[in-house]
Parts: sequence; structure tokens; C-alpha cells
Amino acid sequence: MKTSQKFTAELIGTFVLVLGGCGTAIFAGGAVGFLGVALAFGLTVVAMAYGIGHVSGAHLNPAVSVGVFCAGRMSAKELGVYVLAQVIGGVLAAALLAFIVEQYGGVRGTFAANGYGADFFQGAAGYVDLGVAGAFVAELVLTFLFLIVILGVTDARAPKGFAGLAIGLTLALIHLISIPLTNTSVNPARSISQAVFAENALALPQLWLFIVAPIIGAALAAAVYRVVAGKGE
Repeated sequence: MKTSQKFTAELIGTFVLVLGGCGTAIFAGGAVGFLGVALAFGLTVVAMAYGIGHVSGAHLNPAVSVGVFCAGRMSAKELGVYVLAQVIGGVLAAALLAFIVEQYGGVRGTFAANGYGADFFQGAAGYVDLGVAGAFVAELVLTFLFLIVILGVTDARAPKGFAGLAIGLTLALIHLISIPLTNTSVNPARSISQAVFAENALALPQLWLFIVAPIIGAALAAAVYRVVAGKGE
């Protein structure tokens, strides 16, 4: 596939991920709860994996691309193209969500942004008062586990045809664990897009954690997977 095709696929795919996942949290979170939001994120990944996976691999996430790069499966140039497309796609989706909120006179508030601590969630039901260290470790470890699954199911030796389903279900599980902790990132593009439009004063100051922790987690996963998988990978 041409670089332009991969760029477009990643932009569209990340747009759908943010629109579907964050849109569910913003517009229907009160009705479907954490379980519904977790399923929304998982389902968007499944849909895009089968919709555009054959074009770009459907990373939809800079951390995934970093992990794939560190595993030796893509070039530095491709990594830059993917990350740019993902951030643009996420921001465009967040802009659309913000526009819709404005049309019905709503308040953006936290706007499904990622954060941690009682001051960030301001007493919202179901969230816990987690400090910076806990949030960092949670995001790092969960991204690590996410990438272990991704690298495993996309290994040339893995059973064919099930990667999208496995990855989507894993992302849903990750959300079930960590929505109450950080609103679940494991995806810097998703975090950047929502922080830009959130009215929560802590969204941008806390954004660094949701860029750094997932990237470190992804890089560690690539290193570990290459040891576990062996030379045949």
C-alpha cells in the first residue's frame, strides 16, 4: 500500500475510534455506564480492524505504532506518518463531538478526557482518587499488556482471521479495569484529542502522563515480546 493510503486509513480509523468511544462516553455514558463505554471502544477497534486493517494494520493509536516500530515491523518514516494521521484523526473527531455538544447547548466539561485524582473527576460517581504514580503505572502496565496481545495475534505464526476480535475485546477489558482510574487512555491520540477541547482545567496539565506512560509501556512490550517470541517471529 502507498504511504498516502496508510495515512488516510489511520486518520479515518482513529476518527472512528474517538467518535465511537468518546462519543458514547459523552452522549450516552449516563445511560450505558462504564460497561457500555468499554464495549464502544472495543467495538470500534473490531470494526476498523476488519475495515481498514488490510490497508494500514489499523493501529489507531501512537502507542501501538511505537510498539510495532520497536518490534521491527515498521520503519521510522512510517511511524511518523502513522502518528501524525492518528493525532489528526482524533482531533477531527473531538472537534465534531464539541460541535454537536454546542448545537444542543451542552457543556463540554471533562469531555471524556483522561485524568486522575479527585480534583480531576470532581466527585463523579464511580471514579477513584488515584494519584499520579498509580495512574502512571496503570497506564503503562495496561498498554504493555495491550501491545503483548497485539504483537501476538498479528505474529505471522498466529491463527489467521481473529486478530481484530482479540484486540477489540482486550481493549474493552482494559477499559473495564481503568475507566474508574483514569478514564482509560492507553492511546496518546485519544488523550490529546479530548484534552484539546475539554473544559476541565486539569486536562492539559495532566496530558503528559497519557503520552509518556503508554509509549513506555508499548516499547517495553515490544522488547519483551521479541524475547518471548524468539527468532521465528
